[in-house]
Amino acid sequence: MLIYGTQQAGLYASIAIPMGLVLGIVHIVNLAHGEFMMVAAYAAYSLSMATGMDPLIALIPTAAATSLFGFLVYRLTIRNALKAPELNQLILTFGLGITLSQITNILFTSQTRKLSLDYVSASVTIGELSFGIWSFVFVAAAIAMTVGLKLFLTRTMMGKAAVAVGQNPRGAAIVGIDVDRTYGFIFALALAMVGAVGALFLTKSSIFPGVGGPFTMKSFCLVAMAGVGNIPGILAASLLLGLSEAFLRVFRELRGWADIVFFVLIIAVILGRSLKERKS
Repeated sequence: MLIYGTQQAGLYASIAIPMGLVLGIVHIVNLAHGEFMMVAAYAAYSLSMATGMDPLIALIPTAAATSLFGFLVYRLTIRNALKAPELNQLILTFGLGITLSQITNILFTSQTRKLSLDYVSASVTIGELSFGIWSFVFVAAAIAMTVGLKLFLTRTMMGKAAVAVGQNPRGAAIVGIDVDRTYGFIFALALAMVGAVGALFLTKSSIFPGVGGPFTMKSFCLVAMAGVGNIPGILAASLLLGLSEAFLRVFRELRGWADIVFFVLIIAVILGRSLKERKS
């Protein structure tokens, strides 16, 4: 249970962290987040099928292409909605997600696609316990993202500028920071991470046009649980979600609750914060 839960937590965190970055800096909820990951997974799949390239190698061009695609999406759509009401932003990104899903369905049909990779079945046996180890790659990816973003945001000029823009866009503009360029860079950086995760996701799971939707919802819940801009908090929230799901799946009569436990967790967190605010 602990092993499976930790592996699931790594997957959830690695997908949610880019959403947390965009929400913390650009201040927009990207409801097309999971669909971008799905598109990246299909791009890696197509590249692997066309050239025989391993998804782990295809990860690099996929991340680069997804980053460029994200930047174009930002320039053509997102930037025009940043000053619009939040409902308009949600409708825009929701529409983007539906569009990406439908275009993928037209191009690839609804047929499930999966690659057969030998290294994915690698396992370790400790005593009487045997478990797969490949999914720990998502744990490593989540930790690498967290550490990498921490260093980027605190040690680089662009990162510090992004933090300033996230905290006070108007003040950042006054001191000479190009807010629009910073937003575009952060959105493209987040999409590069999403592209890399999409290629990793392909190694382990089957893909189909609707595969990204549930991850959008779970990512949003994890970011909300952690708090806006709290990237390390997403790791903790993901671990809580992963272990909770694994615990429920141990019991046959409770397995059906595993898919909605994140709603229960987010409600509990919101209620807990509301009670704290009332007391203070």
